[in-house]
Amino acid sequence: MNNPNRYTKVAITLHWLIAIAILFLFALGWYMNELPRGGDKVTSIDLFDLGAYTWQLAEAATPRTFYFNLHKSIGFTVLLLVGLRLYWRLMHRPPALPDSMKRWEKIVAHGIHHLLYLMMVLMPATGLLTTLYSKYGLHWFSVPVLPGLDNAGLRDFFVAAHEFSAAILITLIGLHIAAALKHQFIDKDNILKRMSLFN
Repeated sequence: MNNPNRYTKVAITLHWLIAIAILFLFALGWYMNELPRGGDKVTSIDLFDLGAYTWQLAEAATPRTFYFNLHKSIGFTVLLLVGLRLYWRLMHRPPALPDSMKRWEKIVAHGIHHLLYLMMVLMPATGLLTTLYSKYGLHWFSVPVLPGLDNAGLRDFFVAAHEFSAAILITLIGLHIAAALKHQFIDKDNILKRMSLFN
């Protein structure tokens, strides 16, 4: 039986999967953009040059191409998971905010949550459209999904939109984390337990 003061187990699992994936994508996006264009094609990649795991490639690629394709694959996965999260959210009422919160705090909290959902759709969607209008298309972990339409103008537009949406999303995530920490350590209302994996 579900606890009315907690999110469902499915919602909690999706929340943390999506959160981890998005933060990883931010780090991966920064890392891959620092890689030089061109270079030798290889058939194995020492993941992030850490010496911890070597990824064997189905066909030779430059490191930059590999990491861009990895970013696209994980980003597409996030878009699918966000779609599932939205469906689950519509079908299952979330727990109410604590009565200790002021009315304006509840309005701000709801507003940030709605913006988070919007940007969690827009950021991967603009990434997907960037990929669609490139000449490469989308390969989801080496499985062809969408062909590239090779439209440089639209690709550049969606690159800018993707970067802009990423900046907004990381700001919202920062506000979300700051609010959660405030509730935990200042308000001490145990609101984090609603989304905890361990209770």
